[in-house]
Amino acid sequence: MYEVTIIKSFSAAHLLAEIGGKCEELHGHNFKVEITVAAEKLNSTGLLIDFRFLKKCLGEVLEDFDHKHLNTLTSFSGINPSAENIAKYICEKMELKVKTAGVNVVRVKIWESENAAVTYIPYAQKR
Repeated sequence: MYEVTIIKSFSAAHLLAEIGGKCEELHGHNFKVEITVAAEKLNSTGLLIDFRFLKKCLGEVLEDFDHKHLNTLTSFSGINPSAENIAKYICEKMELKVKTAGVNVVRVKIWESENAAVTYIPYAQKR
């Protein structure tokens, strides 16, 4: 099994309803996103996936979030834009973008700060 991981970031604001505490107030983060894709075989050029392609795909997904108030986006209509929900959303969008390259998204990690992160693993229940 081969894995490739890239990291990109975006800045956004959100508030988390009904959890108690300061996070119920509007606040912002410089989110860091780590995404890992994997496959059993390399492509004909000896790569799992071109880093440039993966970065481009993730950049397109993150463009919808960068410098936005996440609660106002239709992507999070009816749900808290928590790091957990952001990770799942990014994973689902990236799965659609990278499937043509023959890889699977195996994890998306969202860092809200240098010492707080959430990981979403889409296939954990299938292993």
